[in-house]
Amino acid sequence: MQRFKLTIEYDGRPYVGWQRQENGASVQVALEDACKGFAPEEDVRVIGSGRTDAGVHATGQVAHLDLEREMTADALQGALNYHMRPNPISVVAVELVDEEFHARFSALKRHYTYKILNRRAPASFQRGLMWHVKTPLDHAAMHEAAQHLVGQHDFTTFRHAHCQAKSPVKTMDYLTVERVGEEVHIHAGARSFLHHQIRSITGTLKLVGEGNWTPADMKAALEARDRSRLGLNAPPDGLYFRKVEF
Repeated sequence: MQRFKLTIEYDGRPYVGWQRQENGASVQVALEDACKGFAPEEDVRVIGSGRTDAGVHATGQVAHLDLEREMTADALQGALNYHMRPNPISVVAVELVDEEFHARFSALKRHYTYKILNRRAPASFQRGLMWHVKTPLDHAAMHEAAQHLVGQHDFTTFRHAHCQAKSPVKTMDYLTVERVGEEVHIHAGARSFLHHQIRSITGTLKLVGEGNWTPADMKAALEARDRSRLGLNAPPDGLYFRKVEF
């Protein structure tokens, strides 16, 4: 039995998320179906480093799978990408690893980026790949507000009502906001995140950027530990699972 580490990018728009679900197509199932194309005798399971919701994208999702048949990493990458067509999923790297590697449990830090298209004109090429916000955003104020969330906190305010995490306490290693031309990028890194945590934070930071909230309001919302104090939940369009550290 060989274990392989996969680095994957995908457009999340056609999928109900990373994980197998009964209500639609998922990225995980697309990968497992691709395995059936070249190893029909095996029941291959693809384990991801983290879940992404419906419509959320990835440029550096990591997963692993076990394969009984002998294959090189290069051959596996080619076979997966061939049988994945026409799904908007690409296996950009494959590496043979030892059996102790686990895409989820070996992960030390996960990195996400949320992209906002901040201009009056709507998106054309980026539609569905960014959140379009017409109102000019003060990214410096957003960054100032974001610093109140760095460190270990109870993130109940920014946690989805159906989040299955055992505790709302998480440690945010960094949370930065920068402007890149017409775009505002929010970068977040932590060992793990709550369900909808980044989207909830992003939506509330938008209110700060528009001048409807102050950075102090963000701090107060965090300390309230109350979901009803959430400002806004951003859509999935602009969220990217960017990288995993092991």
